[in-house]
Amino acid sequence: MPIDLHTHSTASDGTEASEVVVAQAARAGLDVVALTDHDTYAGWPAAVAAAGELGVDLVRGVEVSCSQRGISVHLLAYLVDPEASGLLHELDRARDSRVTRIDRMVELMAADGIPVTIDEVRAQAGVGTTMGRPHIADALVASGFVRSRDEAFADVLRNGSRYYVSHYAPDPVRAVELVRAAGGVPVMAHPFANGRGWTVDDSVIERMADAGLAGLEAHHRDHTPAERTHAVELAARLGLFVTGSSDYHGAGKENRLGENTTTPEVLAQIEEQATSGIDVVRVARA
Repeated sequence: MPIDLHTHSTASDGTEASEVVVAQAARAGLDVVALTDHDTYAGWPAAVAAAGELGVDLVRGVEVSCSQRGISVHLLAYLVDPEASGLLHELDRARDSRVTRIDRMVELMAADGIPVTIDEVRAQAGVGTTMGRPHIADALVASGFVRSRDEAFADVLRNGSRYYVSHYAPDPVRAVELVRAAGGVPVMAHPFANGRGWTVDDSVIERMADAGLAGLEAHHRDHTPAERTHAVELAARLGLFVTGSSDYHGAGKENRLGENTTTPEVLAQIEEQATSGIDVVRVARA
């Protein structure tokens, strides 16, 4: 029963609409897929409709952008109540901050003659999308300044670049509390992916666990074998479950659906822990 619990659509920084992500999951042979766009639920309705048509079970989720002393932390939140005011307020605040951040980054790049405008970035993101650095990258690719998102992130868009601008993000311990208050199940995404940049130490994850963190996404392509082992061992010590996911972004990244998966037993734990009334969308199978 292949289960992939981390994907993105054009509602955030993926390159495919949410219904297309579900269709791609069906083609990849997945039985269950989670849609977890950054800081938005916008892709849920189309994904639900597609799941029913295509015979793929759907876990509705969101990836909450967090920060701990300037270090980025990503928190996957499964089966949350989308109308829960506390979490919704934080997501809205984070999205608004992303918009002003992107404006400022584009201004800084344009001042140095880098060929990008805010209108070109908005065109890459589309209406209602949570804008982020990947959309600047796509605009730079379209202009011919770089060949790929990866090249853009290795240079002008990297953390520490002169064009980098931070944005609002909640503390991860507070985010865990808000996800639990929204009836959802919080899982820390790629906790030790040091190739992406700085990661928090175990003490932060311990505090998140005390606040209600349910699991660690240990099996992820951005983890080295040693980082996977550390995640599994830490999860065991803290009484957390372990997930594996693709972090699929369509053409935006090399990540492929189903390249890492989660066990049915862990999915059952997620369903058992959820108290929101938002269930896994189950489809009838022959």
